[in-house]
Amino acid sequence: MARGLVGTIGSAVTLAVTVFICARGVGSAGIPPFGPLLDPVQGAAAAVRYADLPRSEAQQITSLGANVRVLFDTRGVPHVYASNTRDAYRALGYAIARDRYFQMELTYRAASGTLTELVGARALSLDKEARRLGLGWAAERKWAALDTTSEGRRAMQAFADGVNAYRATMTPASTPIEYKLLGATPMAHWEPRYSVYLLMRMALTLAYNPDDLRRTRVAALVGRDAANALFPRNAPIQEPIQPVPGRTAPREEWVAIPAPGAPDTSLLAPASAASVLEHTALAMPGAEQTGDALGSNNWAIAPTRTASGGALLSGDPHLDLSLPSIWYEAHLVVKDSLDVYGVTFPGSPTIVIGFNKDVAWTFTNTGGDVADYFLEEVDNPTLPTKYRLDGAWQQLVPRIETFHNPAGRQVGVDTVYYTHRGPTTNENGRLLSFRWTAHDASNELDGFVAATRARNVQDWQQAMLPYKAPTQNMLVADRNGTIALRSLGEYPMRRNGEEGSYVRDGRTRASDWIGMLPVDDMPQVMNPAQGFIVSANQQPFDPRVVSRYIGSNWPDPWRALRINEILRADDKVTPERVRQMQMDPLNVRARMIAPYFVRAAERSGNASLGTAAKMLRDWDYRYSLPAQAPVLFEAAMKRAIANTWDELRATPGTPPIAVPASYVYLELLRDSTSIWWDDRRTAGTTETRDALLADALATAFDSLTVTLGPVGLPWEWGLTGGINVRHLANLPGFSREHLAVTSGYGTIAPASGANSTHGASWRMIVELTKNSRTAWAIYPGGQSGNPASRRYDDRLEKWRTGQLDSLVVPESEAAFAQSRLLSILELRP
Repeated sequence: MARGLVGTIGSAVTLAVTVFICARGVGSAGIPPFGPLLDPVQGAAAAVRYADLPRSEAQQITSLGANVRVLFDTRGVPHVYASNTRDAYRALGYAIARDRYFQMELTYRAASGTLTELVGARALSLDKEARRLGLGWAAERKWAALDTTSEGRRAMQAFADGVNAYRATMTPASTPIEYKLLGATPMAHWEPRYSVYLLMRMALTLAYNPDDLRRTRVAALVGRDAANALFPRNAPIQEPIQPVPGRTAPREEWVAIPAPGAPDTSLLAPASAASVLEHTALAMPGAEQTGDALGSNNWAIAPTRTASGGALLSGDPHLDLSLPSIWYEAHLVVKDSLDVYGVTFPGSPTIVIGFNKDVAWTFTNTGGDVADYFLEEVDNPTLPTKYRLDGAWQQLVPRIETFHNPAGRQVGVDTVYYTHRGPTTNENGRLLSFRWTAHDASNELDGFVAATRARNVQDWQQAMLPYKAPTQNMLVADRNGTIALRSLGEYPMRRNGEEGSYVRDGRTRASDWIGMLPVDDMPQVMNPAQGFIVSANQQPFDPRVVSRYIGSNWPDPWRALRINEILRADDKVTPERVRQMQMDPLNVRARMIAPYFVRAAERSGNASLGTAAKMLRDWDYRYSLPAQAPVLFEAAMKRAIANTWDELRATPGTPPIAVPASYVYLELLRDSTSIWWDDRRTAGTTETRDALLADALATAFDSLTVTLGPVGLPWEWGLTGGINVRHLANLPGFSREHLAVTSGYGTIAPASGANSTHGASWRMIVELTKNSRTAWAIYPGGQSGNPASRRYDDRLEKWRTGQLDSLVVPESEAAFAQSRLLSILELRP
């Protein structure tokens, strides 16, 4: 085994060095010294010696109150047995740092805009983006506002104690290999406040959605009526999170999409500024780039509909897939006080998703409208010092941002101006300010810490009330059989119930928010009559029942439709059935759209389309690995969408500014005479719906025949689709790519197509009965951040094939089976 690991590391080092040289040039001063890198004792190969956990280890943490024992099971999960909660957090900090120190530093630096201090000037553009978005500014404000006696702040301090205790033991040999490949030195100290930066990073991932910028640009091209229809307030298919009593099927309400209108000239100025701002490299790509992958699923089933008579909870948040994983699995036990199991973010002191003896919980993203951009009037477009507000000039507050390389030399400087709303960006002399709930003072960790000790659903929901951002659909179940969901966080209210759909007029306070939605008005449900709750990022309210605005342009409802469909048909649900659901390959999107291609082919009279039409006609709409029809369908969809939305291109030859959701495309498919089907690029010809679809299908089939050959084995979804789980620093030798999965755009386990990098980051099932708790889970990767370790990717194959591990949750050291013991870590004061 060691020989194989050495080979892996050697290949990775060679590849990384080659890539580095090619990217930087042999004469570059940025090349790390290769002598130390190739040192067999302390260089990259030393990672092999630290690949496995020691059978036993003893270390000291100065601030520890009493001895703590950490037992690592055979899956590499630390089970922390402590006499008080702060010591448990210290032990967790030590364990995570030992496994994931590089990941922790990289995440902190990405949020704080200090990547240049790790890798030099090559990261300057990313650091400038982070600071222009106010991530570090907001983290500083949040930290300063924390009560020093709060549980969240104390947890962060204790966690940092543990991290720094491990950092003090780090040697040149044990330093993570990424630092050696980058020629970098690990950060000397982890500050408690860095955990807040981690939360800002997650807010950027989950709550930065510049729909108002895109809609503004689209309206500047085709008018507001068309823009509002293409990116609508309400989805035409309603299967809401908050179920409608008595409804047993989704509600459909289709409307005709207005024709492209005259450009809205009032939006030309904000659209010009927005054209640059919406493309931040730091945030996750929007739906048009990632398909349906950046979302999540969760559902809970009441005891009346389960085989065991207990509550069942399922959760699988869909996030960026990386090695090491964004999650770290752990179990914290303090006698008579705490017994919580689940996953956390490396850098966070407590469990984020998981369960205790009585309660289980998980989250999905709401996609609520929690941010607005404002076009400001300034005194000087080039060097502004003031902005106009209600007829009076207000002072802009400058914040000088400096950037340094690892040697401490300044490599850049930037000035970010702030209004009373937040940070601004000056594009072409136009100043846009940014108001975002994630910038507000908050203490989410107080909620997470208190929630781990909840005894029932009501306790848990009360504990989470301090939570503000990013807004999340929080699903919870308890041993009493209660199931509930609340979409918690800050939802801005605007004057007169206005939507935050466009860039707003910054010259007046009338554009500002007037408060936040009360908790009682947020989407929520407890013990619904239907016996289950489903959350898959769909619109939370049916607007016929609750009309208040909390967001728009909702993600596609395909996953929600399929999950509800399965649960309505089964009143004796088992954990195994839930596991199967998590990997269910049926695609409702394909089921609703593919027949339009078939009918278009049949009406075309083109005999050469017979094979293609038959493939789609005979398809069961499942993205199973041997299936061939998904390959054709996705290629045809890509072609059809590109040819349909030509009106949304700012200039010929460029991609559309934004691509409407696929439910909007289905809405357009229902109108065969819409002017949107005509391709304005083909002068003298007026395209129809069926002609466009037939052409897309024919072109896709012909193109696939050229690239893959005649219909056969190479066409199988398992060979042409796939997911990439890349190293978090994109080091090629440490990534795992082209993993065949039964996932597609719209399946319950989504993937955005070939080479997707997003998907189910953690799959979990918890069954809670009166007398027991049982749980199963998996994530793509492993506990260790060391690519030479067996624990680096030991779960990946199980995750790929939809298997789950049975979780070991011993309530005490005495209950820990020796056969499951991998390593013991003793921590002493």
